[in-house]
Amino acid sequence: MKRVLFVCMGNICRSPTVEGVARHFLRSEGLHELMEIDSAGTHGYHVGDAPDPRSCAAARRRGFDLSAQRARQVQPQDFERFDLLLAMDRDNLAQLRRACPSALHHKLGLVMRYAARRTGDDVPDPYYGGEEGFDEVIDMAEDAVRGLIAALQK
Repeated sequence: MKRVLFVCMGNICRSPTVEGVARHFLRSEGLHELMEIDSAGTHGYHVGDAPDPRSCAAARRRGFDLSAQRARQVQPQDFERFDLLLAMDRDNLAQLRRACPSALHHKLGLVMRYAARRTGDDVPDPYYGGEEGFDEVIDMAEDAVRGLIAALQK
C-alpha cells in the first residue's frame, strides 16, 4: 500500500477535491487497499474547517463526497509517513521542499505529472474565481488520479 498526501495552500479547495476523487475511484474500482490517502495545506488558515462549499457543491454534482473532510496543515511527521506528497502547484511544492528534510525530497512532486491530458504543472486555485474554476479542478483531479492509480498498479 502506498500512502499519498495531496497538498494545496489551505486544504479547502484543491487538495480535498483530489482526495475525494481518489477516494471515490479507489472504492468504486475495488482498489481501496492500493492507497492510503489524505490531504493537507501548507498553511494553517483553515485548520478544522470543512472544504469550501463551492468545492463541495461542484464535487457533489459529479458524484464525489467531500463532507467528511476537515482541513489540516502539513506536519513534520507527514514527510516520513507518506510515500508521496503531491502538491497542486509549484508554489506549494516549493513550500514543501523548504519544510521537508532533504533526504526525503524524492517523495515530493506535482499531482499533474500523473495526468494524461496534462495542461500544465499547476492545478489553478479556484478560490477567488467563479464556479467554472471548481469544475476545472474536478476535471484535472479525475485525470491526475486515474494516472496515479495506473502508475501505482504497475
